[in-house]
Amino acid sequence: MTIFSKPQAVLFDLDGTLVDTAPDFARVLNTLRQDHQKDELAYEMIRSQVSNGARALTTLAFGDADTNPDFDTHLSALLERYLEGLAEESCLFSGLDTTLASLQENHIAWGIVTNKPSRYTLPLLKGLKLEHGCAVVICPDDVTHRKPHPEPILKACAAIGADPAQSVYVGDHARDIESGRRAGCFTIAAGWGYLNDGETIESWQADLDCATPAALNHWLNQQLLR
Repeated sequence: MTIFSKPQAVLFDLDGTLVDTAPDFARVLNTLRQDHQKDELAYEMIRSQVSNGARALTTLAFGDADTNPDFDTHLSALLERYLEGLAEESCLFSGLDTTLASLQENHIAWGIVTNKPSRYTLPLLKGLKLEHGCAVVICPDDVTHRKPHPEPILKACAAIGADPAQSVYVGDHARDIESGRRAGCFTIAAGWGYLNDGETIESWQADLDCATPAALNHWLNQQLLR
């Protein structure tokens, strides 16, 4: 798929794509493990599971729900502690401040389509002072079907009056690319995100693979010169 003019909108996944939330998740998860007399987990081990969600992180730290009768208790504790400090160490990935500034300067709407519930998404954006520049935020509680279904991306495009076929979706997970493709968007795989061990972005078959935010910025600049 090719965009023949500058995009009408650029939409981002949140965790692992736009914002590096792994430091706060790692801090909270290891604090919980310490409370249960367990050793800290390596940061990279936690980082690789962040895009898979809180259940995956709880499984990593305490075992899955089938083998741990206290799974739901651990999951609730993780989410509550995360909510208390979700913007302490999280930040935009380096270089994406340039991306957002360029989009705004060129009057291209940008927004967020995430599987992170609004209970956590909105305070995070406020804590990072991103809420005012963001044209639309779609969370799973805003839709009937979450990604990889196309509904969240289609709803975001409709909210800002953008044609999905002239819009971009950037994500760091296979489900992001599937969702964007099914919505009819130009899809970009974010290679700087939270990939599982042994996973490659090439296997997702996005329209464009970007190993770094700098590569994304280069592509965007080329589009703006058309």
